[in-house]
Amino acid sequence: MRLILASTSPFRKAILEKLRLTFETMAPEVDETPLPGESPQQLVERLAIAKARAIAAQLKEGLVIGSDQVAVIGDEILGKPGNHENAVAQLELAAGKRVTFLTGLALLNAATGRVQAEVVPFHVVFRQLSRQQIENYLKAEQPYNSAGSFKSEGLGIALFERLEGDDPNTLIGLPLIRLIRMLEKEGFEVI
Repeated sequence: MRLILASTSPFRKAILEKLRLTFETMAPEVDETPLPGESPQQLVERLAIAKARAIAAQLKEGLVIGSDQVAVIGDEILGKPGNHENAVAQLELAAGKRVTFLTGLALLNAATGRVQAEVVPFHVVFRQLSRQQIENYLKAEQPYNSAGSFKSEGLGIALFERLEGDDPNTLIGLPLIRLIRMLEKEGFEVI
């Protein structure tokens, strides 16, 4: 069965490659603007489904994987910083705190229209960080296109006190353990 990742993220692609499956990637055209009154959980679930639907609409069959992620401190969403100044502000805010990453995951069967979706949390407890540590990290890795201003698969691991969650892939943006269960419900065996 055809498998499509509705994402242009090189990180999500690399995670899915761990499963040694044949798959394609396609870029979903989805407006990611939050709706008024929408919670972070509702946002990532809606966007994961919307991304999968955007690609499935172009297909007659296949399983389409959609995913979206936000980082949250309290009720505040930390998006992708985009530049150095915003990244400094995000890491100063996160220092010494527990940050929750919410990943919306959707699997849509293009032939039947069946959608499976869930929101998978992952928690990161940040170390106390000095301004110099933040500056050193940002100069080394420049994670300006990563939610929360870090890359846990790289030097960003040095920013953390501990990680809390079921699947470390969730932190990078694609919860494989949950995805495997969803694929199996569609009759797609990974191993």
